[in-house]
Amino acid sequence: MSTLYETLAARVRPAFPALARTIAGRPIAYFDGPGGTQVPRPVADAVADYLLNHNANDGWAYRTSVETGLALQRARAAAAAFVNAASTDEIVFGANMTTLTFDIARAIGRSLTPGDEIVVTDLDHHANIDPWIALTRDYGAVIKHAPLLADRAQLDLEAYERLLGPRTRLVAIGLSSNAFGTINPVERMAAAAHRQGALVFVDAVHAAAHAPLDVAALGADMLAFSAYKVYGPHVGVAYCRDALLERLDFPRLAPQTPVGSKRAESGTLNHEGIVGTGAAIEFLADLSAAGDVPLRERIAATMNRLASEERALFDALVEGLRALPHVTLYEPPPDAARHPTVAFTVRDVPASDVARRLSDDHGLFVSHGNFYAATAVARIAPQANAGGGVVRAGLALYSTRAETDRLVAALAALGDP
Repeated sequence: MSTLYETLAARVRPAFPALARTIAGRPIAYFDGPGGTQVPRPVADAVADYLLNHNANDGWAYRTSVETGLALQRARAAAAAFVNAASTDEIVFGANMTTLTFDIARAIGRSLTPGDEIVVTDLDHHANIDPWIALTRDYGAVIKHAPLLADRAQLDLEAYERLLGPRTRLVAIGLSSNAFGTINPVERMAAAAHRQGALVFVDAVHAAAHAPLDVAALGADMLAFSAYKVYGPHVGVAYCRDALLERLDFPRLAPQTPVGSKRAESGTLNHEGIVGTGAAIEFLADLSAAGDVPLRERIAATMNRLASEERALFDALVEGLRALPHVTLYEPPPDAARHPTVAFTVRDVPASDVARRLSDDHGLFVSHGNFYAATAVARIAPQANAGGGVVRAGLALYSTRAETDRLVAALAALGDP
C-alpha cells in the first residue's frame, strides 16, 4: 500500500530518534501512541535550547527573563491556534490534563449550589469523570451518567439527552475514547447541553493527534488535551472561553495578578515543557506548508491530511486482526466514526503477557489494562478483567504498513499451538 499517509510517515520518521532503537534485532514499532507519542528532534532541541540558553523565571526586566516571557507567549499562541481559540488568554498550561481538569472542576464547584447537576459519560477516561464526581462531596452536586449502548463502545445519545434538564450545570464529554477510538458527536451533545444553559467541557486528549480541534465548531466552553499525546513533552493544555475564565473562582495567591491565563495558573510553570509544546505544534504545522501561511491554516491542513489518510492504514490493521480466530476485538459498530485505536484480547493469553511477548520477541510496543477508562472497559469487555484488561494498539504519525503487518503476523503466531 502506498498512500499519502505512508509517504508522510516516511518523510517524518527520520525526525524521531526513538524509531532507530531495536529489540531482538528488529526495529521498534510504537503502537502506544494513545498513551503517549514519541518526540521528534526539533521538539527536544527546543527544550534543550531553552534550558541551556534562556532558562529563567519570567516577568522581570533582565534579558533571559524577557526571552522566557516571549517564548512562553509564542507557545501559548501556538496552542491557541491548535484549538482555534479566539485569544491566547484562553489558553491555560498545567501539569497534565487530569490536574487541569481537577483545577477547573474545583473552580466551577465554587459556583454550584446543592442539587446542581453534572452529566458525565461511561465511555470516558476517568480524568473526565472523577474530578466532577468529587464535586458531589465538596459542593453537593448531583452526578448523572450517560450510559453506553448495550454491548457497544458507543454512547446512548437518546439516554444522554433525557438526562439534561434545568438543573444541569455542566456536561463533561470525551471527543473520542482512548480505549476504543469511538468518536462522540460532541457538536450534537454540546448543542443539547447549551439549550439547557449548561457548560460543556471536552476531553480532547485522545482526539488531538488525529483531527483538527476547533473549540467553536465543537461548542466547547472548555477543552483540554495533553501535549505528550501530540509529539510534545509532558504538559497539559486547557482552553477556557475568556468570559468564562474571567468569572471562574480559581484558587490563587494573594499577590497573584488575575490577568489573562494567570487567572487559572499558579506558581512557576514548566517553562521548558511549554516551549516544547509550542515546538511540537509548529512541527506538525510545518509538515503542510511554509511559515508564510498562517499557523492555524497549516495545523488544520496537517491534521486533516492525517485524519483522511490514516484511515486506510487503520482499516488494513483492523481487517488483519479480525481475520485471526483467537483475537477478539472490542470496538464501536462498523459504521461508527472512530480514531485509529483498537482494543482486543488474545484467547487464553493475559493482556500483560501479550504486551510483554510482542515487546520482547518482536519489538512491537502495545499497551494493556483499562487505560483509566475503567468503566467503559469493564462494560464492553467484562471477561477481559480477569486477564488484566485489554490490549490496545493505536497509530501515530510515524506508523507504516510494514509495522501493522508485523503486528498482525506476531499476533497470528500467538495463536499457533
